[in-house]
Amino acid sequence: MSARRLLVTGGAGFVGSALVRRLLADEPGTEVVVLDALTYAGDRARLAEVADDPRLRFVHGDVGDEALVADALDGCEAVLHLAAESHVDRSLEDGRAFLRTNVLGTGVVLDAARRAGVGRVVHVSTDEVYGPVAPDRAAREDAAMAPTSPYSASKAGGDLLALAAARQGQDVVVLRPANTLGPWQHPEKLVPLFTTRLLAGHDVPVYGDGRARRDWLHVEDHVAAIRTVLAEGRSGRAYNVAGVGHRTVLEVAAALGEELGINPVPLRHVQDRPGHDPAYVVDDARLRALGWRPRWRFAEALADAAAWFRANEGWWGPLVEAGATERRGLSRGR
Repeated sequence: MSARRLLVTGGAGFVGSALVRRLLADEPGTEVVVLDALTYAGDRARLAEVADDPRLRFVHGDVGDEALVADALDGCEAVLHLAAESHVDRSLEDGRAFLRTNVLGTGVVLDAARRAGVGRVVHVSTDEVYGPVAPDRAAREDAAMAPTSPYSASKAGGDLLALAAARQGQDVVVLRPANTLGPWQHPEKLVPLFTTRLLAGHDVPVYGDGRARRDWLHVEDHVAAIRTVLAEGRSGRAYNVAGVGHRTVLEVAAALGEELGINPVPLRHVQDRPGHDPAYVVDDARLRALGWRPRWRFAEALADAAAWFRANEGWWGPLVEAGATERRGLSRGR
C-alpha cells in the first residue's frame, strides 16, 4: 500500500483509538494524525501501545479551533471525523457542548478539509438520528431523521452539514453505526457501567421497565465499517451499520451476569429518562453491498468486553470515582 496520511479526530476516544491502533497495525505505509481535546471521555492511555510509533502524531486541541484543525490537516489524504460528545444523559443536562462539538466542530472540519483539498471526509454519526424505529421497520438511509435528544439532534445537524458539503462537490461519506461495545469504553456507557458495577459488588440501575432495546456492535466491526466506507463508500451517501444482536437492557444485564458468574443480577429500577427511545433498528444492506460483514457475535462481543474490564480495574476505577464525584457536585448545584 502506498504511503498516506490520515487525520483521525477524536482519536483518543473509545472508537477513535481502536481505529488508530488498527490502522497502524494493518497499514505499514499509513501515517496517522490524531486530534483530540482530551475531555473526560478522551484518554491517551488508549494509544499507549502505539505511542512510540513514529507514524503517529498527536495534536491536543478542539475541532472547533480552525487554525489547529488546518495545521493538523497538513498533508492528509482523508479525515476520519469521530470527535463528538456522545452521552445522551449528559446532553439532557446541558446540550451546549454537544452543539459546539457535533455541529460547529463538524462544520469547522468540513470547511478546513475543503480548503486543504483533502480527498475524503468520513463523518461518523449514529443510528439514533432516525429516532425510535419499530423492530419490523428497519430504517434505511433515506428515512427522515427524527432525533429525540440534544445528542441525536446535534449528530443529525452534523449529518446535514456533511451531506450538504457533498452536494457542493466535496467528497464526504456519512456512517451511522449501532450501539458499540468493547475494550476501553468509558464506564458511563451501558455495558461498561453494568460490568464495572457488578465487578464492584453493586447493583445496576435500569431505566423504567428495562425493555428499551438496542442493537449491539463490537468496536472492531465498527472500525472495519469506517475503513470500508473510507475505501469504497460513495460520496454524498450515508451508510448504516447494524449490530449483531437486538437485546433489551434486562437481557444485556442478564447476559453480563452469566458472563461474570453473578446470578441473579441485582437490579435497581430508576425513573426513565425523558424521551427514552424504545428501539433503534437500521437496514445496513447498502454497507454490506460494499463487502462489509460483522465478525463478532453478540455473546462473543459481550464476553470480550467483560473480560477486558475484569482485567483492567486500574484504568476504569479512577474514572468511576471521578464520575461519582462529578455527580455529587451536580446534585449540589455545582
